[in-house]
Amino acid sequence: MVAFLERIGIGRKDTIERYEAVLVPLANAQRHPTVAAEYARRLSQEQNLDRDAPSSGAGKKEGDLEGSEGVFSQRAMFTIEGLREEVKHDISASGASTSYDLKSKVINKAIQDIGMGRYNWELFILCGFGWFADNLWLQGVALTLPSLSDEFGISDRSVRYTTCSLFIGLCIGASFWGVGSDIMGRRLAFNMTLLISGVFGIAAAFGPNWIGVCSLFAALGTGVGGNLPVDGALFLEFLPNASGSLLTLLSIWWPIGQLVASMIAWGFLGGNYPKDKGWRWFVLTMGVMTFVMFLSRFLLFHLFESPKFLLSRGRQAEAVGVVHGMAYKNKTTTWLTEEILNEIGGNPEEVSDLKLSTKEIIRRKTSSFSGDRIGPLFHGRRLGITTALLWFCWLTIGMGYPLFNAFLPQYLASGKSSSGEAVSSYETYRNYAITSVVGVPGSIIAMYTVNIPYIGRKGTMAASTMLSGVFLFLFTLNSDANYQLAFSSVEAFFQNIMYGVLYAYTPEVFPAPVRGTGTGIASFLNRIGGLCAPIIAANIPEGNANGPVYVSGALILAAFVAMCLLPIETRGKQSL
Repeated sequence: MVAFLERIGIGRKDTIERYEAVLVPLANAQRHPTVAAEYARRLSQEQNLDRDAPSSGAGKKEGDLEGSEGVFSQRAMFTIEGLREEVKHDISASGASTSYDLKSKVINKAIQDIGMGRYNWELFILCGFGWFADNLWLQGVALTLPSLSDEFGISDRSVRYTTCSLFIGLCIGASFWGVGSDIMGRRLAFNMTLLISGVFGIAAAFGPNWIGVCSLFAALGTGVGGNLPVDGALFLEFLPNASGSLLTLLSIWWPIGQLVASMIAWGFLGGNYPKDKGWRWFVLTMGVMTFVMFLSRFLLFHLFESPKFLLSRGRQAEAVGVVHGMAYKNKTTTWLTEEILNEIGGNPEEVSDLKLSTKEIIRRKTSSFSGDRIGPLFHGRRLGITTALLWFCWLTIGMGYPLFNAFLPQYLASGKSSSGEAVSSYETYRNYAITSVVGVPGSIIAMYTVNIPYIGRKGTMAASTMLSGVFLFLFTLNSDANYQLAFSSVEAFFQNIMYGVLYAYTPEVFPAPVRGTGTGIASFLNRIGGLCAPIIAANIPEGNANGPVYVSGALILAAFVAMCLLPIETRGKQSL
């Protein structure tokens, strides 16, 4: 029992005694090459600024940069004083200077100097499971709608509330686990989200009626909904450099989830099984797959608790032990000790703001939505317009995307063959699988087009969004199955480009001190839009089967207009 509790994150303590021969004195430590290169770049910038300054030195303040004696050259030296200067520079940008914040920055420096290694790449795969499961179930539930309608006698419109039940669970899960992981710990949340998803996913395959299936989908949504906030935060906290590019790389698991769901659906829902059995085997397979991913996390990998969480709970020695454990797994060394933390952030027995109470953790989370945090997002005309337009894009796309994609199996099932007959289940799910395959390269192409001069982020994003909206309307012009396959495939391709660039552009455009607030509200609006989509689809008057697609196209084109009005282009520019 003790071993089980330690596995899920209860009871186990990582201490420096567990990991020998990884500690080196600070004076003998070497900066990681990427860190050294960054400081060399910053020093070069300082020297250029110094050369451009008036030779008389008029207007310089005490402590201003003096060529090679500037602050960055001091920080490049591996000493307590150098670390203190680095931390002060980072703290000045965030505006928080408690003992907890100071020591968190020191731990960040230690992780940067360890660099990417085996532990980080294993974590990349296991965190990827969470992103994979998110879209696996989003698309999986959509794929069951025709079968649920047939078995339980639910109309094509009413059965769309099934997707709504999943989104309710997703919203609850994202809110609960996002805050809960800061209170209970990342390790517990990391394991429990996939466990809940797997257990209720398996149970959903045995739902006795439509209401029961919807309830179980909502329950599994409370687990799936926690994957993105928990896994993303955990992955970033162990990254040597918390850059958006590596988090973007993690998102490659998302379209893979859709692809796998479509392939499984093709096998079970493509006419090889009775309609009242095929969807159950399909859901059961996804549930078992999710549970196996949980077991992989639980049995095959030792997850270190987040050092920032341990620090916030007053467990400083364990936080240092985790950094030593990471160095041990990566077969390298670290200079971090409790003495260094105390030297920069104060002794735990003498400072009162090291340990964060549950109330303080919740306050920090909710402060992201306070006026003091939102206000800076509208500081200045350009940034204010950008914030409003960008949030509008996230809301409209969040609503428009599922209005088409969440019910695509229904739209494809209503198509006609060349002879005018209704398409078979095999053709419906084969076409959906083809659509998923064609959509995957869109994310890869977006990585290159965003850096093309005169196109950049805005051009790529606007063009792909416009084409997505246009092809949605073209999709409705003909009920021929091959015609619908062609336009749904092209639509998936451009939508993946649209979302890929939107995910990259959003954090780039917001200033660093309020970046979390800006992106957090954007994500929240996206989920709210997704929750409204099935309600809209289910209440469009009968006799207009393409109604949801028209609404989807209009919302996507509205987002395109907003993108054209965005005043800031981030290509080739550093984030503020």
